[in-house]
Amino acid sequence: MNTPSKISATLARAAYPLSIFRWRNFALVWTSMTLVGVGSQMEAVVLGWYVLEITGSYFLVGLISAARMGLNFLALFAGAIVDRLPRQRVLAAVEFTMASLGLLMITLIVSGLLEVWHIFAITVSAGLVRIFQMPSAQSLVADTLPQERIGNGAAFTTVGMNLAMIVGPLVGGFLFKAFEARGAYIVIAFLYCLSGMAALLIRDVQRTAPAEREPVLRSVLAGLRYVKKEQVLWATLMIAVIINLAGWTVHTSLMPIFARDVLGSDSAGLGLLLFAFGIGAITGSAILTVFRNLRYTGKLLIGAVVMWHAAILAFAASQSFYLSMSILFVMGIFFSATQVFMLTVILRTTKPEFRGRVIGLRVLAIYAFSFGSVAAGSMAELWGAPWAANIVGLAGIGLVLALVGFTPKLRQA
Repeated sequence: MNTPSKISATLARAAYPLSIFRWRNFALVWTSMTLVGVGSQMEAVVLGWYVLEITGSYFLVGLISAARMGLNFLALFAGAIVDRLPRQRVLAAVEFTMASLGLLMITLIVSGLLEVWHIFAITVSAGLVRIFQMPSAQSLVADTLPQERIGNGAAFTTVGMNLAMIVGPLVGGFLFKAFEARGAYIVIAFLYCLSGMAALLIRDVQRTAPAEREPVLRSVLAGLRYVKKEQVLWATLMIAVIINLAGWTVHTSLMPIFARDVLGSDSAGLGLLLFAFGIGAITGSAILTVFRNLRYTGKLLIGAVVMWHAAILAFAASQSFYLSMSILFVMGIFFSATQVFMLTVILRTTKPEFRGRVIGLRVLAIYAFSFGSVAAGSMAELWGAPWAANIVGLAGIGLVLALVGFTPKLRQA
């Protein structure tokens, strides 16, 4: 092969990951998800600071965070509804409704009528609407791509989520400081509007839909029966429960304790630790976008979960701030890889007509984080953060390996 041909082949391989955006509908889905993700992460920061500012109550700050996920138990019903309707229309309706709630918050702030109960009512309402977002958006990733590109789509979806996780809080904090809550909410509502407009531009998506409109409860039960029969699916969803009980608690609930009491740092140090984790997460998902067709995703998922929790054990042993940052970077890579492989397995394995309900169950698994967070905090209170992280890391590895022993089909996925 001559040199120009080699160069052309190299450029073609390098450009392959981005060629996924040639699928117009996927590009619009990705844009919509990323914009709403940035807005949601911004809103989480702004809400926390605003409630703290006007009430001075740490309890209410924690409660407002819980209120955002308080209705997640309805996610399976949301998934059943998503499976009955055009998913791009559901996604657009969700995001425009979130924008409307943002505009309501702005109106109450500017008018001087805003009270604390208004904030909670709007937050709970937004949480109810938001449970439709993930089932509709992630189902559309598979609906808009050929089978061999679903793995790339899952990787790019995770890139967008990780990007939002870093950019959203940073921009939200800056906007709140510069323009207070009203200015920040103008940008948040604008991002939700842009996200809804992108969803509206998605053309008709071909997929298999239920032939008859059965009652929602019956549809939910059909979804549960379907998952029960598919070992790969219920095993993957069990992994989602395990990582929310274990791994997620370290870079969220335990990290402030490590920053202050173990590494002797302040809030700026906490920000650097979380930044290192976020950069690792983006790096991990970006690397996985280059693979043409992810194979052995079941084995890769198991390996990524084990390595994530092994990194937690290494982090618990570190007494050096910069070594801890390095470990968190690696931890972020395996955290992100877990999300990519998990979404890839779910989207590839699930029949199109059940995707909304299965992803609804994936959302429901997030509830386990509340229990894991309380347990990790309690262990840190009793024995210190390093011991808590060690228990979390070992528990995550042990539970996943035990699950793998009972689910041979997951290893073959």
